Amino acid sequence: MAEKTESLNTVGQIQSRQDKDMDEFAIQTDGLTKRFGEFTAVDSVTFSVRPGEIVGYVGPNGSGKTTTIRMLCAVILPSAGSAHVLGLDVARQAEKLRPQIGYMSQKFALYDELTVRENLEFYAGVYGVRAKERLREALESAGVTEFAQMQAGKLSGGWRQRLALACALVHRPKLLFLDEPTSGVDPVARREFWDRIYALAEQGTTIFISTHYMDEAEHCGRVGFMHSGKLLAIDTPTALKASRLRGEAWDIATERLVDGLAVLNQMDCVQQASMAGDRLHIITAPGECSVDLLMRTLTAQGITDVQATPAEATLEDVFVSLARG
Repeated sequence: MAEKTESLNTVGQIQSRQDKDMDEFAIQTDGLTKRFGEFTAVDSVTFSVRPGEIVGYVGPNGSGKTTTIRMLCAVILPSAGSAHVLGLDVARQAEKLRPQIGYMSQKFALYDELTVRENLEFYAGVYGVRAKERLREALESAGVTEFAQMQAGKLSGGWRQRLALACALVHRPKLLFLDEPTSGVDPVARREFWDRIYALAEQGTTIFISTHYMDEAEHCGRVGFMHSGKLLAIDTPTALKASRLRGEAWDIATERLVDGLAVLNQMDCVQQASMAGDRLHIITAPGECSVDLLMRTLTAQGITDVQATPAEATLEDVFVSLARG
């Protein structure tokens, strides 16, 4: 009997620690997997997000970003593994979870035939928000008060984005999921959007945002890279650059960009080479590729007037390195 009691106590202690861990994280996944027939869209993904963080989920189209978010929002069930969001099991406690999270899809999910106000009223009703004051606040915070009576379908991309964000925030969620929210909007709207995201995070809202824009990932506190359904790495941008890129970054200026790129791609000590506007951007192997060697090799191929300057590594460099294994 004593052994049985001790065993039960041990199980209780383990469960207590697990419950405490879930309370410490806004999101916690363990081996999260989604299969559609024989195709695995998300393959054994494990990560955690602390309250108040801005975490970027980066990868090309089809890498599993949206599928992951849909599982975390309890829209679709995992095929294997587990996920707890705000301490709730997405597979068993979906109804308790949904009122506490906000979700903005990449297509904005607006009703074009309804006015701006009517869209907000609809989503407020879905989340059980009845206070008219809250609708007024949502209109003002999104800056769309003057368009309240305009049909959503007549708004430009940037204004549609603002409205979609207001709809996702009308019930003041603790956690906000954003699925490629800046696709199809202009640079000014993108910048204004990120200003709003920072303000939300400062107020305590946890942000989980997917994107395929590497420059946007730099705005996140931590970044996870998805490729072919797998989470390749997750860490701060600075840590990712330091730990995943061992070589040096260089910018190469030359008038013969295409020829220069071909030559550099043939060098064993050049790990990555790509065009970046009016220059070439390369990552060299550590200790193997001096500036003199780069210049001599290019000159030997008839590419002269070359300038090489040290450059800062980017998250795109990190992703390419990870994706190539």
